[in-house]
Amino acid sequence: MHMNHVTVRGGSSGFAQDITVGPHHLKADEPVDLGGTDTGPSPYDLLLAALGACTSMTLRMYADRKGWPLAGVTVTLRHEKIHARDCADCETKVGRIDRIERVIALDGDLDADQRERLLEIADKCPVHRTLLSEIRIDTRLA
Repeated sequence: MHMNHVTVRGGSSGFAQDITVGPHHLKADEPVDLGGTDTGPSPYDLLLAALGACTSMTLRMYADRKGWPLAGVTVTLRHEKIHARDCADCETKVGRIDRIERVIALDGDLDADQRERLLEIADKCPVHRTLLSEIRIDTRLA
């Protein structure tokens, strides 16, 4: 499995962060209304981008392997925190939970069965599976 190191550096003030992922460079920040300068996507935006990109790539790989006429994929995502008591199908009923809405538009001459199967495959993308699994994060000082 290919693994890059991700390095994030913040300055002495503000929320803007410089991110290096292998040979790639990007920024993260918070919106102005949250005290940032909006020089890059927020951390939650980056999380959604990871899920959306992984979903689209997974669907592309599957359709290519099956020889299906998938012309394009658009994944639109939204994140919100909701009160657990307002969630009818959530396991916990206390505190707040994160909810991600993912809408997938499939372009191409796909039949109904192919579209339904691709919707099922979307839940098998590695980032989706990671987000739903138990995650352990080991943190230490350098």
